[in-house]
Amino acid sequence: MTDLPEVMRGWHLTGHGGPEMLSWRTDLPVPRPGPGEVLIDVGASSVNNTDINTRVGWYSKAVTGATSNVATPEDAAAGWAGSALSLPRVQGADCCGRIVAVGADVAEARIGARVLVRALQQREDAPVWTFGAECDGGFADYAVARSVDALDVVSNLPDTVLAALPCAYGTAQTMVSRAAVSAGDRVIVTGASGGVGAAAVQLCALRGAEVVAQCAPAKAEAVRALGASATISRDDTPAPDSADVIVDLVGGPAWPALIAALVRRGRYVVSGAIAGPIVPLDLRDLYLKDLTFLGSTEQPASALPEIIAEVEAGRLVPSVAARFALADLPAAQEAFQSKRHVGKIVLDNAKGRP
Repeated sequence: MTDLPEVMRGWHLTGHGGPEMLSWRTDLPVPRPGPGEVLIDVGASSVNNTDINTRVGWYSKAVTGATSNVATPEDAAAGWAGSALSLPRVQGADCCGRIVAVGADVAEARIGARVLVRALQQREDAPVWTFGAECDGGFADYAVARSVDALDVVSNLPDTVLAALPCAYGTAQTMVSRAAVSAGDRVIVTGASGGVGAAAVQLCALRGAEVVAQCAPAKAEAVRALGASATISRDDTPAPDSADVIVDLVGGPAWPALIAALVRRGRYVVSGAIAGPIVPLDLRDLYLKDLTFLGSTEQPASALPEIIAEVEAGRLVPSVAARFALADLPAAQEAFQSKRHVGKIVLDNAKGRP
């Protein structure tokens, strides 16, 4: 661990609220890897709903509306797992970079490896462990991760493309796997222009499914280019009995129409509720049509390796809408929340670096 700087740049989340809760620092101590851990020189990260939702406290049960709602700063249960975060925290669920140091019990041969870090990790002592929430993440020059969660990737794609993968594509891969999407399925993907939605469109298309993507009309052409067979507007009601699978990231008032769109024995999988988490359900729709409802947060250890394999084989290229320097994180999150983009907004951690 020689020749490493003592301090680094990064963002501290200091509390729940607006962008003012993000503090830009140039004097953060460079972390050191412990046993079984590696130190990563972060090349790029990206913006995700989970980072913003954590910042504003949306995961608190006290919040019942859309993701623009903010919990009170004193709410102590605003983390993923329903418990308080340890603050200050370096957020950033995504991380792509190179290993520059290793802790005890990690082979020195790993130094120099280009890696992606699992965004959602399996831990015996926590039901949900998210990089950048339960531990410091990728919104800094350096990050520590368990060696087992830092996965080698061999690709000509730049860090600012690969960094789009762990959180959004890992989430989408888990959703389509749990819903058993396969060739011939007709799948409706809501929020199809966002990071997870765009990933789900690509991954369902790779499986040979017919994808109907729900997005704003202005984004329809770009979403079809990702593999959607057709698009419908966010304000359109899907036809009843028209989908084998619903991949939902939106929830909110339009939710009952999604359930009506499922055929008998259809599958519904959800991993987001940007339009609101509280929805009405007629239980007769669930049991009379023998529907399957699936929540999706925990990711199997296989999710990110499966995505990396698709990338390394040249079958998958993440959709990147815009790039910002790490120092411009608030502007990147503002652009993300404007919902004018298709795909991921990434952070170039190397840009502007001393």
